[in-house]
Amino acid sequence: MTFPVNDVHVTGMGCLCAAGPNLSHCLRDIFAGFRRAAKPVRFETSHTVRHPVFEIPDSFLEYHEPRINSRYNLTVRYALQASAEALSQSGWTYQELKGFTVGVCLGTTVGCTLNSEPFYKEYLQGGHPDMDPVHKFLGGNPAGAVAREFGFSGPYQTVVNACSSGTDAIGIGAGWIESGLCDLVLAGGSDELCRVTYNGFASLLILDVGLCRPFDKNRAGLNLGEGAGVMVLESASLRNNKHKTIHGSVIGYGSACDAHHLTAPHPQGRGLRNSLYQVLSMSGLETSDIAFVNAHGTGTRDNDSVEVMIMKEILPGTPFLSTKGYTGHALGAAGGIEAVLTLACLNMGRIPNSAGFSESESEHELALVRESISIQEETAISQSLAFGGSNAVLMLKKGKEI
Repeated sequence: MTFPVNDVHVTGMGCLCAAGPNLSHCLRDIFAGFRRAAKPVRFETSHTVRHPVFEIPDSFLEYHEPRINSRYNLTVRYALQASAEALSQSGWTYQELKGFTVGVCLGTTVGCTLNSEPFYKEYLQGGHPDMDPVHKFLGGNPAGAVAREFGFSGPYQTVVNACSSGTDAIGIGAGWIESGLCDLVLAGGSDELCRVTYNGFASLLILDVGLCRPFDKNRAGLNLGEGAGVMVLESASLRNNKHKTIHGSVIGYGSACDAHHLTAPHPQGRGLRNSLYQVLSMSGLETSDIAFVNAHGTGTRDNDSVEVMIMKEILPGTPFLSTKGYTGHALGAAGGIEAVLTLACLNMGRIPNSAGFSESESEHELALVRESISIQEETAISQSLAFGGSNAVLMLKKGKEI
């Protein structure tokens, strides 16, 4: 897949996570250093330790209509909210978009399918549970729900590729624009926390008992999070007809599999290395052109070590950080949220510190962002590593007025 430089424009962005109900709120609190993690309140667990999570409070949800609440699970509601914000920022009205082919490509993992335990428990005990969880399950395809609610008739696809899902969805959506399949695409990721996901990660012994510390020498695991991040992608010809602000461009996408292990990355970072070389080749950039890398940076021992090793090899000296210290690891939504935050920081000309970091493990971590800094370059990388050996990387370019 090849994109002509600046041909896939980003004209709107939406973000919902524990850092805030919208993008401006998220950026304000991230740069202020706020970290809203606490013990889970939406579900119970029998694990002895209740690990902190970055849970979205009900007050952040803007979709409160009874029809939406009864019809959709939180994964879909998060996607609807972030999509509505992104569309509003793009300047398009729903009426205007009816004349174009609009696609939806969203990533997720398991949040929309594993949150119906009470239903099955009551059924297996001989009861007659309420069918509401079943209805929400049947309507739980986030891309399909967004297309249906906004009246879009173009292609839609939900990408389920573990924690690279949101990044892959944006790369696929950009390909739809570049190929001429769509005039406009909503792309990103959405995922919710649930008891099964939480217990699964706790059983793997990769959750930190405190706040996560990506890339820190004493890191002890990740904090789970949830939310949605969505971009509006457009062709250059469509955007030129609107004569409004371009918030940025997707100028490269790389994807490769380690084919190594169900959960651990390849020890030599084979898939991540290939993905980075793909995105550098596609964008035609030198490493000196890159302002920073928003790394996957979960805070787990294996993930962070592999990322540092590969960045030392391919991007030596390039500043890097992990925004998961502010959002938690939102799984299928992580890549969407992080791509939105990456492009927003490019446009602001500054990046926040990597929350939770205090002690370096290697010389290369001198490039890790320890405090908010200004940046001059126009491009940045957002990268995701995932269970199953999936690796996905986006190259993003800052916006301009046209």
